[in-house]
Amino acid sequence: QVHLVESGGGLVQAGGSLRLSCAASGSIFSINSMGWYRQAPGKQRELVAAITSGGNTDYVDSVKGRFTISRDNAKNTMYLQMNSLKPENTAVYYCHADITIIIPRRDYDYWGQGTQVTVSS
Repeated sequence: QVHLVESGGGLVQAGGSLRLSCAASGSIFSINSMGWYRQAPGKQRELVAAITSGGNTDYVDSVKGRFTISRDNAKNTMYLQMNSLKPENTAVYYCHADITIIIPRRDYDYWGQGTQVTVSS
């Protein structure tokens, strides 16, 4: 059994910052790629940022230069530092991880429960 637990969401004024965390726990052999997705009301879920096990990162164009994704492999935790937040960043943010579990030694996709980020104008 593997669980992803997000934290760090909340209400912030435009221009402010938030830091999201996603902690993985359970029968983990290795965590491969990880990513943050978001879903705003009435919209499809979209990939915001991704990071490989080696630390390579990618971002959706709208957050480049403002958001930073990182991970601490020793803690099985991923972060999303969000600066200069805008009202259009309001959404539920979900973490995702491609994890190889111990038994059987296979890869599975896991999702967190989501954390609400609300940016007021």
